Amino acid sequence: MITDTEVKLEENGISEVGPEPMDICTASKSQTCEIPSSDVMILEGHTSEVCACAWSPTGSLLASGSGDSTARIWKIAEGTSRSVVQNGPFNVLVLNHVKGRTNEKSKDVTTLDWNGEGTLLATGSYDGQARIWSTDGDLKTTLSKHKGPIFTLKWNKKGDYLLTGSCDKTAIVWDVRAEEWKQQFEFHTGPTLDVDWRNNVSFATSSTDNMIYVCKVGETRPIKTFAGHQGEVNCVKWDPTGSWLASCSDDISAKIWSMKQDKYVHDLREHSKEIYTIRWSPTGPGTNNPNQQLVLASASFDSTVKLWDVEFGKLLCSLNGHREPVYSVAFSPNGEYLASGSLDRCINIWSLREGKIVKTYAGNGGIFEVCWNKEGDKIAACFANNTVCVLDFRM
Repeated sequence: MITDTEVKLEENGISEVGPEPMDICTASKSQTCEIPSSDVMILEGHTSEVCACAWSPTGSLLASGSGDSTARIWKIAEGTSRSVVQNGPFNVLVLNHVKGRTNEKSKDVTTLDWNGEGTLLATGSYDGQARIWSTDGDLKTTLSKHKGPIFTLKWNKKGDYLLTGSCDKTAIVWDVRAEEWKQQFEFHTGPTLDVDWRNNVSFATSSTDNMIYVCKVGETRPIKTFAGHQGEVNCVKWDPTGSWLASCSDDISAKIWSMKQDKYVHDLREHSKEIYTIRWSPTGPGTNNPNQQLVLASASFDSTVKLWDVEFGKLLCSLNGHREPVYSVAFSPNGEYLASGSLDRCINIWSLREGKIVKTYAGNGGIFEVCWNKEGDKIAACFANNTVCVLDFRM
């Protein structure tokens, strides 16, 4: 959603330096915190900003999507990176979203998602089409029905449905095997900004219209309507058990909702500017780390990341190491670390136990997304300067 991002930045005139960093091992940061270049692999080849990246859930494949009308699938060797600059043809597949060479903005790849088996990659584009690709880079299916850019898409867990949300105000569930749309949901009065599956058949959508709808395949009306935000709802995420829905908004709040009630359960208000994204920790009931506390992370234009106790709706910790808007956060698979990426060009890796930065890396462009591989030993980040970086992480 680079266009949204750029518009919001202009609206907010974000150029001033944010709050001073607090506890980020300041004295020894250069020695102990900075990730050495020998542990960084820079992937070059995109010719415009890289707005999305995602590791395959099963293998060592990393997908990236860019404003250059391509997505790429990078084969990342296991083990250490050894500061390789990877721009050769050997380890990358280029997924062209347009025939021939072009600078058409209409083909920007805005969003991507792997299916649960890691066999198919879905991409969403500014041309309103969703495309499904094999791991060999073959275009399997083109899904055309939206009348505006696709901002978000997600596979359900089973892998039979793909859900897309568009600037045309609608969300569509696609039957992937039949290669056709199953149902279009036309409830929002503004562009759909985010979607998230609750289970294999029901999902939440959020929009610039301040509303959240929970919908179900086969139902013609929303099964739940969540009203309460006073600004655009940028992100919605179900917790690992599907019990709670978290949302965040330009109204400077994050909220927790339950299917058992209409009003929000918690109103989380500690940020001072718009909240761009949220993520649940892979901890607590229904996860591989059931004995750890479930936590919600929120990332804001106020340059902070905040961690929340969702049971009581209380702030656990404010992570104050960035100097510009934070666009992306990602928990490590074991739930012990959080990576954050900011327009200040830095990736910070935080120990959640200590609430401080344990590793940091400064790149050469604003960061739009960060993500961990399934082993938790590599972090990918995509940058405004057309590159993707892979960092080795070991404590």
